[in-house]
Amino acid sequence: MQAIILHMQFSHAKPVTSAKGDPLLKALLAARLHDPFVYLGAHVQQNHSLVRVFRPYASNVWINTADGFKPMTCAHSSGIFEWHSATLPAMPYLLRVEENDTAQNTAAYETYDAYAFPPQISDHDLYLFNEGQLRQAYRTLGAHTTEIYGIAGVSFSVWAPNAERVSLVGDFNRWDGRVHPMTVHGSSGVWELFIPGLPQDSLYKYEIRNRDSGKVLLKTDPYATHYELRSGTAARTPVDAAASWQDARWMANRADWDWLHAPLNIYEIHAGSWKRHPDGRFYTYRELAQHLIPYVLEMGHTHIELLPVSEHPLDESWGYQTTGYFAATSRYGSPDDLKFFVDTCHQAGVGVILDWVPAHFPQDAFALSRFDGTALYEHEDPRLGFHQDWGTYIFNYGRNEVKSFLLSSAHYWLSEFHFDGLRVDAVASMLYLDYSRKQDEWLPNKYGGRENLEAIEFLRELNIMVHEEFPGALTLAEESTSWPAVSRPTYAGGLGFSMKWNMGWMNDTLAYMLQNPVHRQFHHNQLTFGQLYAYTENFVLPFSHDEVVHGKGSLLDKMPGDAWQKFANLRLLFAYQMTYPGKKLNFMGNEFAQGREWSASRELDWSLLEHAQHRGVQAVLRDLNHLYNKTPALHQLDFSPEGFAWIDCHDAGNSIISYLRHAQDGSFVLVALNFTPVPRAGYRIGVPVSGSYHEMFNSDSTYYGGSNLGNPGHLTTTGESWMGLPDSIVITLPPLAGIILSLEDVA
Repeated sequence: MQAIILHMQFSHAKPVTSAKGDPLLKALLAARLHDPFVYLGAHVQQNHSLVRVFRPYASNVWINTADGFKPMTCAHSSGIFEWHSATLPAMPYLLRVEENDTAQNTAAYETYDAYAFPPQISDHDLYLFNEGQLRQAYRTLGAHTTEIYGIAGVSFSVWAPNAERVSLVGDFNRWDGRVHPMTVHGSSGVWELFIPGLPQDSLYKYEIRNRDSGKVLLKTDPYATHYELRSGTAARTPVDAAASWQDARWMANRADWDWLHAPLNIYEIHAGSWKRHPDGRFYTYRELAQHLIPYVLEMGHTHIELLPVSEHPLDESWGYQTTGYFAATSRYGSPDDLKFFVDTCHQAGVGVILDWVPAHFPQDAFALSRFDGTALYEHEDPRLGFHQDWGTYIFNYGRNEVKSFLLSSAHYWLSEFHFDGLRVDAVASMLYLDYSRKQDEWLPNKYGGRENLEAIEFLRELNIMVHEEFPGALTLAEESTSWPAVSRPTYAGGLGFSMKWNMGWMNDTLAYMLQNPVHRQFHHNQLTFGQLYAYTENFVLPFSHDEVVHGKGSLLDKMPGDAWQKFANLRLLFAYQMTYPGKKLNFMGNEFAQGREWSASRELDWSLLEHAQHRGVQAVLRDLNHLYNKTPALHQLDFSPEGFAWIDCHDAGNSIISYLRHAQDGSFVLVALNFTPVPRAGYRIGVPVSGSYHEMFNSDSTYYGGSNLGNPGHLTTTGESWMGLPDSIVITLPPLAGIILSLEDVA
């Protein structure tokens, strides 16, 4: 009886007329019925009860009553079947349907009527969603396997506030938008319908008719957790999760992780082109776990960063043209397969960071763009809502439901997949209304400024949520401007990110390395200027995918000189990166001197490791990674000026810099870098403590493919103060090389 009352409440007890001449029937057949529960399902009338179903492909329909299955009357040739009785059948009621398939073969099946099940979304969830505060909207909207009145099925809900009618379509109803119209929750704009008995992994979309234009749109589910393999664009109903997490120890340790003072050494990869099968097939998530994790451990990286693995239609976008903000791309397997990858990483002691793209979304007609026939997720005005550089739409961060969508996406990846952080793409484009625009191509904010106030507020809410709900998880901003306090707490006026990519250091460093060594003396400030701002943010030093594409060449290709000098320069570049203050990131292929620039359409050139020079570069970065991880002086005070001190930043004539890196306990290492191919014998540098020093690392070692100049044995201080320091040592600086020295004994 409860179900009957709910239906009566939902339909507001409106009188139900006969099928013939009924305007509601006309609306149903025209796929314009806004409130299907008013017409379909069970209804109590003045003197009797009525059950009405719409089965346009059925020849006969029976309803299960207390006396067994009884035939329903065909009230209209379109497929309207009715059953009249003094009392309603037991709810929910079972139907037996006989219909012809596309080959005109007659088949019969039993199913519960979708319109025997009332809506389930709570007013509280709808309120939070409309207020922009439903941070787990993925648990409410989208498709969810569930039971109602003990009947298993899939519940669907979607936000389309400007729709006249929304229908669920799929193979199960011949993609006919008339068959399963959804019902809307008042002014919330959220439509809902439960389909009993729907199999897992069924394909589906939403058919949406716009209220004003009447235009009919076929859209995939924004909240879907799985899609069919491209080029198909339909969503799939959920499959019972088989993943069993075994990373409890990792997650507990992460919550207490002192990331400010710990090593963070990221290996950035594109899952589709790190390695491929001989026939060109992608590695699956599980195959990546098998092959990538041992390699990352051998190389000494602490974390893997995945270029976006959220669903996207175009391989060439590398994942940055996202259409599925809650779905692991089916290119590499199922959601459970991705969970297996992350879980296996955690058990091996490797963190996983996800590249996440809230800055823009593509124009694909099947996805978010003009979702209900209006600018729903984007702005109507292209001066606010369109990225000219990328041909993509900009999210309307001021719309509460969009905020719920994006916050929930971030929450989903961290909660459901145990990712250890989000690298947020293109933050600069979010912060500025005039980003990459001419004067008349943008609109100012309400104060007349260029700051995107709504995006700023969204980013702050994002970072507060991540740090409150996922202890130890990181947010890393790709932000390329001088916006202040990106990685400072929101309570101090910052954006709240954990860290920010140091694009200034990266650009200056690569610009310097591009110079012929004979000219580097005139560009010495590009090595030294970074210390003026090095501690204004918590910086990551990135040599990312963006530096090895679009005609920029690989890192090796950027290096000047002959073949020997190119490899020496690259080894020197890594020595500089790994000893300079800041956490570390390298894109795949950098570590073995990939020769060609990266292409997402093929695997890396692993065959290069057959050559000694490439193996040497790989060995350099492997040894530097492990040295960085185990040496507190190289990572503990990355974000503090107390962790760095120049020994000499003025030797532009020789293109040499030298500096100290300090740990919290006062221990230190000494770094000296020679950016010319000229060996410097008898080179004196100051040291803070007298005693015996030894060479921990030398990028010119023959083991790495170098000329093997260096400082074997012990280097004893001379008693002569130098460069403002109380003592000094005399060293040999090899050509185009860096060395790291440590103190052995105190005099």
